[in-house]
Amino acid sequence: MILVGIDDTDTYDSPGTNKLAIEIVREAADDWICQRIVRHQLFFDPRVPYTSKNGSASIALEPRGAPDLQKLTDLCVRVMRDWYVYGSDPGLCVTDTVPHAITEYGWLCQRDIVKQGLARELAAAHNIRLMGLGGTEGGVIGSLAAVGLAVTGNDGRVVRHGEWPDDLTGLTPVETVMSRDIDLEEAETSTRIHSGFVDVGKHLRPNRRGGRTVLFVRRDTSAADRYQALKMT
Repeated sequence: MILVGIDDTDTYDSPGTNKLAIEIVREAADDWICQRIVRHQLFFDPRVPYTSKNGSASIALEPRGAPDLQKLTDLCVRVMRDWYVYGSDPGLCVTDTVPHAITEYGWLCQRDIVKQGLARELAAAHNIRLMGLGGTEGGVIGSLAAVGLAVTGNDGRVVRHGEWPDDLTGLTPVETVMSRDIDLEEAETSTRIHSGFVDVGKHLRPNRRGGRTVLFVRRDTSAADRYQALKMT
């Protein structure tokens, strides 16, 4: 599996990082299968420069043939430069290996302020492709954190799961969600849900937990077989 991390790619009046990740997946579709796109929450603090809530994104890809990381990196650079908007500070990370030190770095980025220097030093030490693509290049911090968090299988909200071309919305049969290899779990009791209907809201946004993709829900008191999806980080 190849992991791509992107961060700090937008401004308040431009398309967000999640949409950019989806565009990268679309452009890479001939050579790469998308396993998932995940949003990762980093340290939410007014001292950290971010657009809205300081989230970065990881893209998990499987090659359709022999993997060519340089070709993939070049594609990501091209798409990100095409989408670049003045005022953003994008960073890109592409890697096929994620040592535990990078995961520890990702956890650090979730609880404290981190400088660019540390991200660049770690990437160089572990031979990981990390580059800034404009502005202050501050996005290198979160893009490296994204791959470190993604490899745990235990962090983030899933923006896209697998190769499904559409996004579920509103009241949906539980079986339909499960058919996409997504588990449903009642948040308060950890009970697995196998039947009924769930209101997924505007978008289907499950989470990564324990190597699984899980939609956390609560029971809807209006009907015995209905559930409401919960928005978790």
